[in-house]
Amino acid sequence: MAQPILIEGLKRLEYRGYDSAGVALLGCDGIKIKKTEGRISALEDILDKPEVCETFGIGHTRWATHGAPNSINAHPHIDYTGKIAIVHNGIVENYNTLKKWLISEGIQFVTETDSEVIAQMIGYFYAKVTNGQDDQSLNGQNKFEWAVQRTLRELHGTFGLAIICSDYPNMLIGARKGSPLILGIGNNEYILASDAAAIVEHTTSAIYLSDNEIVTVALDGFHTTTINNVAVAKDVEPIEFSLEQIELGGFEHHMLKEIFEQPESLSICMGGRLNRQEHRIRLGGIEKYLRELTRTKRLIITACGTAFHAGLVGEFLFEQLARIPAETEYASEFRYRNPIIEDGTVVISISQSGETLDTLAAVEEAKERGATVLGIVNVVGSTIARATDAGVYLHVGPEIGVASTKAFTAQVAVLTMLAVELGRRRLISTAQADKYITELSLIPEKIKKVLEQSDHIKEIAQANIEKNNWLFLGRGVNYPVALEGALKLKEISYIHAEGLPAAEMKHGPIALIADGMPAVFIATSGLQYDKIMGNIAEVKARGGRIIVVATEGDKEIMKCADHVITIPDVPDLLQPMIAVVPLQLLAYHAAVLRGHDVDKPRNLAKSVTVE
Repeated sequence: MAQPILIEGLKRLEYRGYDSAGVALLGCDGIKIKKTEGRISALEDILDKPEVCETFGIGHTRWATHGAPNSINAHPHIDYTGKIAIVHNGIVENYNTLKKWLISEGIQFVTETDSEVIAQMIGYFYAKVTNGQDDQSLNGQNKFEWAVQRTLRELHGTFGLAIICSDYPNMLIGARKGSPLILGIGNNEYILASDAAAIVEHTTSAIYLSDNEIVTVALDGFHTTTINNVAVAKDVEPIEFSLEQIELGGFEHHMLKEIFEQPESLSICMGGRLNRQEHRIRLGGIEKYLRELTRTKRLIITACGTAFHAGLVGEFLFEQLARIPAETEYASEFRYRNPIIEDGTVVISISQSGETLDTLAAVEEAKERGATVLGIVNVVGSTIARATDAGVYLHVGPEIGVASTKAFTAQVAVLTMLAVELGRRRLISTAQADKYITELSLIPEKIKKVLEQSDHIKEIAQANIEKNNWLFLGRGVNYPVALEGALKLKEISYIHAEGLPAAEMKHGPIALIADGMPAVFIATSGLQYDKIMGNIAEVKARGGRIIVVATEGDKEIMKCADHVITIPDVPDLLQPMIAVVPLQLLAYHAAVLRGHDVDKPRNLAKSVTVE
């Protein structure tokens, strides 16, 4: 029976979208669709008892783009004949044109979505070939496959699709372009999904579709082609994580679990890469590009959201340790501003999922302009991992919480390791490199000491959650940490927050400070400590409430702060990996205390595969 497996898989994918959900089951009496707005639990309430004959089905949990998040716009969508049903991730950019044409052909639309166009077009072409109007075009294909391929060639945009047809009760078709899709291969069963989390309970093997590829699944197996019906051979690959890794494991939320996993995840990320015997760092995925990186004249880092903040840390590290000019670009803006890519430019793209559409577009733009493009991603086999020339995997395991935590610290760790290795080759001494390698190896244990303060951080959150406007302030390499702290608070607690370089506060934002407004300072020991102490005094004099992340043993800070969270002493350039952890916990506790769903914040999805 397909229904229980579909519901279980949708629950595991709910972090990717959760404003509506639905299933279409193909069995005893054709296609049966149930869908509703809200979470998967709301869908379960309206489902019929599973039937033995319903062995094929499709399901979807939605993050709305076109059309309000209601039961009508929820997927699956069915065509005008009632024979074709689809679920779709992505955006059909030319849907208006296609919709007008289909309406002119007499087809009526039910929803406000762009996705319905796909169902209606497949139904239109399927009806034509079934009526004998396009028999000459089949070339030995069955009519269902032909209609799907004919439709996909008309679509502009992105799609991850699963499609069923009532005339083919034992056939399921999947297709992808720009939106991830994999086929899990189990024991006499196949499961199509946008994320391995949905299938890992049933199989540890899968094929990963590439852009413009189609997979057709039937009782006797599967085959893959392009949308132009050219056969494609696919390798069966192992899924890189286990069911246990995506379970809560006794934690109340995935986000909290992932915050507490950071000592282990960083140990795994850096394990085998820090080589003290050879006084170097080994990043195997980019080993053959290290000479090119050492000679590069300019680095461009592209990313979005949390990964962008990691990139800002990397920019600082590359310039300080390796003296390589570096800049960090929002991937969403990169291809639209006619970027300058000179000879000797290397682009580094960062994405936890490896599927972020804006980052993928930046990768393609950079490659087209002749740059060497490297990737830093977490998900093995992801689109960006395959599109870049080479790269480094984070190896931190699946990250389910929508607000990224352990991926950020691992991204910073990889950028730090790369900067140290390039610095060793270009500028810094072996002794200096050894110092950084040693200090990096100690980071996981130092993070454990910060995690022990979770209850203290919860008390700070409790004392300040009534305030709806916060500032996060840092200097130097900790300015991106301030940005990340503000983003975390916004994402899950819905408190408005701004991250700023501390010195910029007095050039405008200081006008906001009044009436106990919380100002979170990253005021750790380092070259700019005295400067940031002056910034704290400026805020305190204007009635701000001072929350400080400080270095252990700093007694001076106690005199001017309302709340202090301490972190172990580490070199300035390595502070972001530790200083961000109390800010993650602060945001988490604030969100829980305000009664929000931490793992499913409103309007957000984990992997942004639409533009």
